[in-house]
Parts: sequence; C-alpha cells; structure tokens
Amino acid sequence: MATPTIALARRHDAALLAAMSRRLVEAGLQPQWTESRIERARQHADHVVLTARLGGSLAGFAIMQYGDDAAHLNLLAVESIYQRQGIGRQLLHWLEETACTAGTFRIRLEVRANNTSGQAFYKALGYQQTDWVRGYYQDHEDALRLERDLALIRSAGPT
Repeated sequence: MATPTIALARRHDAALLAAMSRRLVEAGLQPQWTESRIERARQHADHVVLTARLGGSLAGFAIMQYGDDAAHLNLLAVESIYQRQGIGRQLLHWLEETACTAGTFRIRLEVRANNTSGQAFYKALGYQQTDWVRGYYQDHEDALRLERDLALIRSAGPT
C-alpha cells in the first residue's frame, strides 16, 4: 500500500484539483467544481480541501464540508494510476478523524448510481445506503446517498 503525504491543499492546487474533478468525478456533466469554487472551499472555515501526494505528484484529493450534525463529503478522487493503493482510504480516514475531533460523527455523501466501484469502496468502509436520489446529477444521473455514523463505531470499542 502506498504511503502518500496527506496535507491541506494550497492555493496553487485549486486548478489541478478542478481538472481532476472534471476527469474523474464530473465526467459527462457540466463541471461544478471549478478552480474558483475549490479555492473558496479551501478558504472557508467549515471546509477542508485535502491532497495526497506521492513523490511530488498529486495522487488524489478530497473536499469535505463540516456541519454541526453531519459532515458532507463533496468530492473524493484518486488518479487512475494510483487507485487501489489505499490512497482514497487514507484521505477518507483523515477526514473522518477530523470530523470526530470536531464532534461531528455522521458523514454523508452521494455517489453516482452507475459507479459500482465507488459504491463498493464506500460500503467496504462501513457506509450504508440511505436513499436513491433520481436526477441528482444535473437531472441527468441518479445518485445513491450513503452515510456512516462514526459514533456507533466509537461506542462499540475495539473488536
């Protein structure tokens, strides 16, 4: 398993992250996560924009918005050549730990209904489907809404 350097995104990362989002997350859709939107999220106190780098190369990123009752994973992407090396898992773990530290134990996200590998990734990490949202992606594609309650895991203790 690869060991990336996980860090908060820097200002100059926004263009790279927007390009990754267009290719890996928003393919076939009108891009919503532009460079300026990512930069606004990076600067906003209730968002975290996280990067994963391997040997200086951007391998992946994630954007999460933290709320009082729940956090919402807006985006998570890993470059194709780095997929299945644990990078997505490490990004998500970092974000989950941060949410727990902030006292937010419920994580929510949407994944395309036809993205079976994405669904399998999140379900393997304990996320459960809570809804099927028709036309979620620009009235073009359906989404599965997934959620994980980290408080349940913490209260159960070690297995």
